Amino acid sequence: MTALYVLDVPENTTVAKVAAEAGATVGKIGPYFEITADGPIVIDRRATGCRHAVWYSCVAGVAGGQIVQHDKNALQVDPA
Repeated sequence: MTALYVLDVPENTTVAKVAAEAGATVGKIGPYFEITADGPIVIDRRATGCRHAVWYSCVAGVAGGQIVQHDKNALQVDPA
């Protein structure tokens, strides 16, 4: 299972929302959103409406995978 952790602050709520709409499971662990999936996690930046500075600083951690894309278009975490 692949997990992406994002701090639960107002600027990042759309990241979790778009991930859920893309089929990932979104839960909470302490002050973080835990976004999990059995396969890759792909989040479209334009769908989140995040500004670039917020987008590039939203990742708090990754478990069971690695970030293979994090650019102006998308964030993708593939299973390890």
